[in-house]
Amino acid sequence: MAQLTKKAIVNSFIKLLNKKPLDKITVKDIVEDCGINRNTFYYHFADIKELTIYTFNTRMTEAVDTDASDESWGENFINMAKFALENKKAVYHIYNSVNREELQKYFNAIAYKAVSGFVRRRAVGTGASEEDIELITEFYKGALTGMVFTWLEKGMIGEPEDIIRRLGKLMDGAIKRSLEISAQDKK
Repeated sequence: MAQLTKKAIVNSFIKLLNKKPLDKITVKDIVEDCGINRNTFYYHFADIKELTIYTFNTRMTEAVDTDASDESWGENFINMAKFALENKKAVYHIYNSVNREELQKYFNAIAYKAVSGFVRRRAVGTGASEEDIELITEFYKGALTGMVFTWLEKGMIGEPEDIIRRLGKLMDGAIKRSLEISAQDKK
């Protein structure tokens, strides 16, 4: 029962975030939307900041547990970032709040997972060094996260999925070439 209540609180929070900025959401708003009392909210969360962190950590765990396909790292990122892409307003409201660092952690984690799996599958049998595999992964993780934050800074104009898919196709060859260079340098 407690997990269902916690999930209901999170769902109400996300629903409200899709309607208004984080700093305009109160515990009263959440408990009214959720149909619980304030004590029940405080049994599960100390405050809205803790709820925000819990929400991102929960969604991050779901994203990181997603089994990435071998299509492209762009597709992997999109699949893992579905929550953010389906809740653009909520993400934008958090981006414009004091909890921006939680949003950055969220995107860094899913970008790392998307790129790491892709790069590691491409690296099999190439002879690329572990240091270079990690360097390539970190580079593309930063590129993806940077693109998302640039999109947020520009007011969420356009669809990031289209840009990420296109970049994924363009960069697939670059990743393969980087791994080949790593293998050559080891010799």
